[in-house]
Amino acid sequence: MDQTGLLYVIGFGFAATIFVFGTILFSWLITHRRRRPQKGLPYECGIDTIGDTWSRFGLAFYLYALLFVAFDVEIIFVYLWAIVVRAVSISGIVMMGIFLAILMFGELYAWKKGDLRWQ
Repeated sequence: MDQTGLLYVIGFGFAATIFVFGTILFSWLITHRRRRPQKGLPYECGIDTIGDTWSRFGLAFYLYALLFVAFDVEIIFVYLWAIVVRAVSISGIVMMGIFLAILMFGELYAWKKGDLRWQ
């Protein structure tokens, strides 16, 4: 039996493990050599912060981010479809219409639920 494939897998696994742990060790060595008290202080645009810097974000930010990602991916699909619209047959146009209808249903649902209203 030829064991060359198994040796390649073991070798690549070993190299990947060494690479991952080596980069973690190297970054730890670089960052822990010079510790200054100023390095750990939070600031914004060079100005010291006022109050608690570990405040939580509201749920509205998370919902907007999810909606943005969902509809950003939709735009990518629609753009790629628009590039090849002349090459697809009528079934491709119908499938894109179904895709857009499903996404519009999702957006109308989010709108009706009130997720698009800033509070």
